[in-house]
Amino acid sequence: MRHALRSFVALCGLAVAAAAWGQDSPQRVELKRSDLSGAPGMEVVSSIAEYKPGDTLEAHFHHGVEAAYVVQGATVQLPGKEPMALPTGIAIHNLRDVRHGGFKVIGDTSLKVFTVHVVDKGKPLYDLAK
Repeated sequence: MRHALRSFVALCGLAVAAAAWGQDSPQRVELKRSDLSGAPGMEVVSSIAEYKPGDTLEAHFHHGVEAAYVVQGATVQLPGKEPMALPTGIAIHNLRDVRHGGFKVIGDTSLKVFTVHVVDKGKPLYDLAK
């Protein structure tokens, strides 16, 4: 019972923290945000995201760089393209202002990704690509 109560309190704390940070996507949970030492105007943001089968990751870009690690791989599909695997254990780098995403998770496995962004402080973590 104590373990369940502690888990509930921890989840409530995460929910409050997420609300305070202005959660931008229901799939992404921001874990930590801090200033980047030695780089005024930049910050580091770490997050975990889970995209369930049928979820779409809209095409977007960042005001900085994104490094990602696929915690749980899945099959994804870009519009008009063949399905492709994003396997567990791969690393992904997305450069500043480079459009990426725009795929749908297909199959029966969720895609789970841990991300670290080094981005301009005071700007949105991402903007949707046009």
